[in-house]
Amino acid sequence: MTQRDVGTVGLWTWAFDGQPANLVREAAAEIEELGFGALWFGEGFGRDSIGQAWLLLSATERIVVAAGIANAALRDPITMATAERALGEAFPGRYVLGLGGHRVGGRAVEAGGYTIPAGGKPLALMRGYLDAMDAVPQHGPVPDPAPRRVLAALGPKMLALAGERTWGAHPYFAPVAHTERAREILGPKPFLGVEQPVVFDTDRARARETARAYVGAYVSQAPHQTANVRRLGFDDGDIAGPSDRLVDAIVAYGGLEAIRQRVDRHLAAGADHVCLQVVGADPAALPLPAWRELATMVPSIRNPRLTA
Repeated sequence: MTQRDVGTVGLWTWAFDGQPANLVREAAAEIEELGFGALWFGEGFGRDSIGQAWLLLSATERIVVAAGIANAALRDPITMATAERALGEAFPGRYVLGLGGHRVGGRAVEAGGYTIPAGGKPLALMRGYLDAMDAVPQHGPVPDPAPRRVLAALGPKMLALAGERTWGAHPYFAPVAHTERAREILGPKPFLGVEQPVVFDTDRARARETARAYVGAYVSQAPHQTANVRRLGFDDGDIAGPSDRLVDAIVAYGGLEAIRQRVDRHLAAGADHVCLQVVGADPAALPLPAWRELATMVPSIRNPRLTA
């Protein structure tokens, strides 16, 4: 798999977890036909990452399916390595394993009354996890090509590890300024696929308030995301609001042209791929109308890193 195989624009979504499998299959097949290069999905308390990947891959024929991310704290490295190999063998060149986990200083995280375990400080944990995955003996067919791995990297040390040990990085909830820094740290060759939240609403004031609620939920509940925006120069005042400055940096909102401009900025800053997450939509429904509209801009977007 190359950067061209993933395409320049993809979709990122949590929406599949709340839908029955038959609707997920239908939506995945339509997303493929719409022309997106990759389909990214999160892992929370719905389907587990491996099962979700198998469902999406089996419903499609060409599109790359990417875990964004599979939580390393939830699986022994043996389980992750053998699942990665099985998906790579069954769907050659179409699976990307994103690895990460919500840990701050090695502490467990409470979510919805459930404790998500932690196994140590993030950098040492991820380095050891990759070592353990690589050490798992190979007793079955060897996937060809081998599946790609990326890390959910935000801080400079994790970005450096991503460039050193994996195909690259998959930053989430990160502005264009982070994309520029990430490319500087990774260097020119590793893959950089960034998630970009979008609000489809041409009423600017209403769209910004929808975006503000989204940003506020992350900076109040996800300390790793708060730490990242602080590294980028946002202060207590920005985080407490959250401020217009922070909201506008994280979320692209408005019509198709505003979203297109944000994608172009990420690409100019060094991204290889931008995956768009529609936020503010009905959580009980798949945002198919928005996905269809986003697809209309995909053919005209050019990545300067691929066309230079």
